[in-house]
Amino acid sequence: VQLQASGGGLVQAGSSLRLSCAASGRPFINLQMAWFRQYPGKAYEHVATISSSGQTTHYARDLKGRFTIVRDNTKNVAYLLLNSLKPEDAARYYCAGRASVEEVVSESTDDYNFWGQGTEVTVSS
Repeated sequence: VQLQASGGGLVQAGSSLRLSCAASGRPFINLQMAWFRQYPGKAYEHVATISSSGQTTHYARDLKGRFTIVRDNTKNVAYLLLNSLKPEDAARYYCAGRASVEEVVSESTDDYNFWGQGTEVTVSS
């Protein structure tokens, strides 16, 4: 599976961004998808997960309400909508996938074996 993340950029605090993760090489409908972010020198931090059907989502506690994960299984794309961005949201955002059709979703990096290259989000105050 190849994952291609895009949509990052430099924005002002309070702005919104839409990150995209395009998948190829495996039926997207069989993939559970997640977004993680990473600060320089730090470990990956879970942001959000969505089940293969799109029916189940799970968010990092502090991000729920500002970030939204959705997917379009007809276009093989998962999205992360970032609203009301704060300077502390500035990080490199990675999309990840794992072969699972269960509605039980994972927030552990150990469970994901397909990773995109990441997209940088910079937020100015």
